[in-house]
Amino acid sequence: MPVVTIEAEPQTDAYPALSAYLSRQGGSAAGDGAGAVPAAGSRAAKGRRPRPRARTQEVQPIRISPAHLRTGILGGAVLVTALWAVQVEPSARLDALCAIAAHLTGLLAGYGILVMLFLMARVPALEHGVGADRLARRHALGGRYVLSLCAAHALLALCGYAAHTGTDLLSAGLDLLGYPGLAAAGAGTALLVAVGVSSARAARRRIPHETWRALHLLTYLGAGLAFAHQVVGPDVAGSALTVWLWAMLHATVAVLLVWYRLVVPVRQALRHSLRVLDVRVEGPGVVSVVMQGIGLDELRAEPGQFFRWRFLQRRLWHTALPFSLSAPVRGDTLRITVKALGDHTRRMRRLKPGTRVLATGPFGALTAHRRTRRKVLLLAGGVGITPLRALFETLPGGPGDITLLYRAGSAEQLVLKEELEEIARGRQAALHYLLGRSDASFDPLAPQALRNLVPGLAEHDVYLCGPPGMTAAATAALVRAGVPEERIHAECFTF
Repeated sequence: MPVVTIEAEPQTDAYPALSAYLSRQGGSAAGDGAGAVPAAGSRAAKGRRPRPRARTQEVQPIRISPAHLRTGILGGAVLVTALWAVQVEPSARLDALCAIAAHLTGLLAGYGILVMLFLMARVPALEHGVGADRLARRHALGGRYVLSLCAAHALLALCGYAAHTGTDLLSAGLDLLGYPGLAAAGAGTALLVAVGVSSARAARRRIPHETWRALHLLTYLGAGLAFAHQVVGPDVAGSALTVWLWAMLHATVAVLLVWYRLVVPVRQALRHSLRVLDVRVEGPGVVSVVMQGIGLDELRAEPGQFFRWRFLQRRLWHTALPFSLSAPVRGDTLRITVKALGDHTRRMRRLKPGTRVLATGPFGALTAHRRTRRKVLLLAGGVGITPLRALFETLPGGPGDITLLYRAGSAEQLVLKEELEEIARGRQAALHYLLGRSDASFDPLAPQALRNLVPGLAEHDVYLCGPPGMTAAATAALVRAGVPEERIHAECFTF
């Protein structure tokens, strides 16, 4: 299992290959990243004091932390429960007890639907503070709770009605479906169940991503039908104040969804006018797509973040997928590096210069703001190098502060290799390639192997990006090597 180490040597131009490429395109590599080195012969290189610039205080984006999000969701659930409690009329009758419990589960199910939609509204404060991967996982977990509450609500309501009328469950169910509000609730629940089934791991492996996304849009219709049921049913309609509050909650979430998922992407497309500038091969099945636009600094994209990209070309326009920036924003250009893992990504190598691009973002929390230590380890696997390459260039630090470990099956699978080595030499940073297949005799990501490669590992912040299996194994190894889990920063997406 070879471990290849690139020695750090000072170099006047930290990124000559990228600089040469961008100069041909009218861009610049120097002065755009925190790790840039002045070119030989410049005023800074000769030691003369550069002309002072007016100081501008950069406004940091608002970020909602995972702890604050969790507190807010739980606080909302408590308030919904309190709303139910003030309306309860205690009774020992079986039908009344079932109805009381049905009201509570119905309110919590409706609240859960709102939370699920809010998590996926692409609100920047959530995306930048919590991270899109965590939001997606909490959305999936919330879906299980919502479906469970919907099932409990329906069963309790059915039992309560059957006990009240003295009929069997089948007759009671058929009778209830005769009410328009309850029929809407039943249809909404069926839609949510269909979405939940299609999102189950076993089913999702067999469903194309485009089909899964189309089915997922049924969530909005299901939520609308559930709301129509609630505002006319006993769960909410018992108080004018409750109806108003419930309507305001739904209206707020609806506005956030429309604004951030529809209005903002269209506005960005019109404002920045992104188009494909060039597509170049980086390795077997890997291409970089360089895009050019207007006013890209207004996007405030940070190294480590990603956009959701939609290329307006035949057989590509109907799908938007997340790809990380593989280099910092440079003037009027953005770059992503993509590995062919499916039909959509394979078609991207045939993108034509001038193709219009719709980019929504930036998203993601794998950025410098998570850093808590002077020393940083970047640990990449496969094409997971893309966001870490941008961080490798821009994270502030002196010689020896930044270390990059790059795991790949072979030297041929290394992506952006020349750029990484140029950055390492220019910044005097450590770069190690961990090549070959893992076997029983040696694992390059074993705790002791990591400690040998990275002295003082337990005092590092770790940024981790790679395939899910590698990410899970590396996280476990890092924890065993003494790195606290809260200092392991990762984002992982599977489709």
